[in-house]
Amino acid sequence: MSEGKLIFTPKERTETLRIVHHLRQTIGQSFLPNDTPNLRHWLEKAAESGLLQRDCFGLNPIVRALQTAEIAADEIGLKREGVIASLLYACYPDTFSDADATRVTKLFGVDVEHIVHGLVRIQELYKRNPVIESENFRNLLISFSEDMRVILIMIADRVNVMRQIRDTKAEDARHEVSEEASYLYAPLAHKLGLYKLKSELEDLSLKYLEHDAYYMIKDKLNATKTARDAYIDRFIGPVKAKLEAAGLKFHIKGRTKSIHSIWQKMKKQKCGFEGIYDLFAIRIILDSPLEKEKMQCWQVYSIITDMYQPNPKRLRDWLSVPKSNGYESLHITVLGPENKWVEVQIRTERMDEIAEHGLAAHWRYKGIKSGEGAIDEWLANIRSALENNDDLQLMDQFKMDLVEDEVYVFTPKGDLLKLPKGATVLDLAYRIHSKIGNTCIGGRINGKVVSMRQLLHSGDEVEILTQNNQTPKQEWLNIAMTPKAKAKIRLALKETKKKDGLYAKELLERRFKNRKVAVEESVMGHLIKKLGYKEVSDFYKDIAEERLDPNTVIEKYVETRDHLNGLDKPQENVSAENFNYENPDEEVAKNEDVLVIDKNLKGIDYKLARCCHPIYGDKVFGFVTAGGGITIHRCDCPNAPELRRRFGYRIVRAKWSGKGESQYTITLRIIGQDDIGIVSNITNIISREDKLKMRSINIDSHDGLFSGNVVVQIEDATKTQQLIKKLKTVKGVKQVIRL
Repeated sequence: MSEGKLIFTPKERTETLRIVHHLRQTIGQSFLPNDTPNLRHWLEKAAESGLLQRDCFGLNPIVRALQTAEIAADEIGLKREGVIASLLYACYPDTFSDADATRVTKLFGVDVEHIVHGLVRIQELYKRNPVIESENFRNLLISFSEDMRVILIMIADRVNVMRQIRDTKAEDARHEVSEEASYLYAPLAHKLGLYKLKSELEDLSLKYLEHDAYYMIKDKLNATKTARDAYIDRFIGPVKAKLEAAGLKFHIKGRTKSIHSIWQKMKKQKCGFEGIYDLFAIRIILDSPLEKEKMQCWQVYSIITDMYQPNPKRLRDWLSVPKSNGYESLHITVLGPENKWVEVQIRTERMDEIAEHGLAAHWRYKGIKSGEGAIDEWLANIRSALENNDDLQLMDQFKMDLVEDEVYVFTPKGDLLKLPKGATVLDLAYRIHSKIGNTCIGGRINGKVVSMRQLLHSGDEVEILTQNNQTPKQEWLNIAMTPKAKAKIRLALKETKKKDGLYAKELLERRFKNRKVAVEESVMGHLIKKLGYKEVSDFYKDIAEERLDPNTVIEKYVETRDHLNGLDKPQENVSAENFNYENPDEEVAKNEDVLVIDKNLKGIDYKLARCCHPIYGDKVFGFVTAGGGITIHRCDCPNAPELRRRFGYRIVRAKWSGKGESQYTITLRIIGQDDIGIVSNITNIISREDKLKMRSINIDSHDGLFSGNVVVQIEDATKTQQLIKKLKTVKGVKQVIRL
């Protein structure tokens, strides 16, 4: 005997012999000749190895495995492969190596090996401490099981443990397994049609988790059991007679709700035991042709409500409008003999089939949301196999044929998240949080560093790697496959573009200010188009991403501005008669007006700058252009400071010295409140002025305010000031500015 050998108590030896004898009697005929000696040798070797230890409840792992196998055989219907796998799994509490798998396959076959392997894989999931009450974990459990008998054995094992731990002192552990039974195993048992085991798991969970509530309900039920059974018979008797007299084909099921179900209703309705309407439940199932289903269901309703008073508030009509999951039935609650409320469910065989098998609809009706698609269809097929095959030989060949439409992955904290099949690390990052997605640089799957493009698989433990200076890229839209992730990436790209634009605009404005260059929107717009940008946002984006140097932009801006203002090359002299308001040319002073340039130079040809439109009487200066000509600017010209700073050596003095008959074009900006006749009043003043000609007027009015430009030909600056004063006297005019 080796050290650490598993010791059996006398009671455990007796239990072991009893179960072995029982299994031989019930399923021994399905065993192969060498199965029994091979199995005995395997279990004895495991017991003597020292690797098998009692669990936190003090349960013997071999006895526990035998008890589980007994439940699997008797109450679920598993045969050879399921029973052998239940026993072998006890020998592999931690790992199942390739060598172990090979030996199991050689001695017991590939089916047994698959079941044991599935049980070990699921045990590995538990080690990650997932949130077991989540629907995601139930679905992951199913998708991880290569053979559906894995789930059935797990249910059998949990029922067995719940039966054995009534008197344990390990209360914390009992609390944990009871919660798992309630959240995980009872829903699975219900989906698989194992109603008896499902009710037992729920009731035992309630017993261990809410002791007082369980025994309160149990005592009240026990106190009235005989009377209750007799009452159900008294209720069904006359109903059955009336239905038979109506010529209906049917069968009736009567039952008392489980302790767990009663307690759930008490909590939901916030009432005492006596306040539960449907303590008794009767189900009437009609054998009806399809075309007569609704008619016969309402016929039954009429017969019952004629016999017993219904509660109209408790009528549930899912015949006229079935539930979205396909559930059809008619539920009524009536006041039976002795003023006791009884729930009656009326449906046909077809409706009952849908309710019990189709998409696990009845389970969802009970209030538990379950996954859609292939998993539920598969479970419904298993339920059909369990109920419709008496010898259950089909079960042993029944393999899970499940096409995964979803993947379930763990976070490092043990949270379980569901994503569509084909999802990547980047999809998961955005599934967790937008900020994590925006700064994702990759991930770590099961400890191995991978790129954000890596596909996810069920059972993966995924950690998202981030970096603060990371930002979303356009190509990420080709990496992510979920619509939610793509939408978040597009939003982030839009916000980044907006931030980059603001940053670049501020940077450019600061650089212009440092260089003391005034920015004109019209010149900037011309420059942006000249640089080949169709969108202003793309221009600023290139500045933000340092593909375009701000200093280069400033130099190009100055060149563009100088070109537009005629500072870079001589312009042809154009007469005032050819002036066009939309595209004004420079005015050439006639010989009558004498301009003295550079102290005493007279008679030199010059041009009047388009940027400030100087006229006789203005304070002016001359600017020598690149071609050697001279352009005359007003001293208060907007471009004067920049010209003096950059081209001071090309500035020459100039002043008016003699008056002739010259005419100059000026533009006046008029702003004020709109009034009846405002335009005619303005034009009347201009037309009455001697030697003054109006070239054009353009005024816009909006929300009671007007603004516009008036272009006139005038003799000199003095006349201009007089005209401005007269225009300001017009009612409604608030401001007149010479441009």
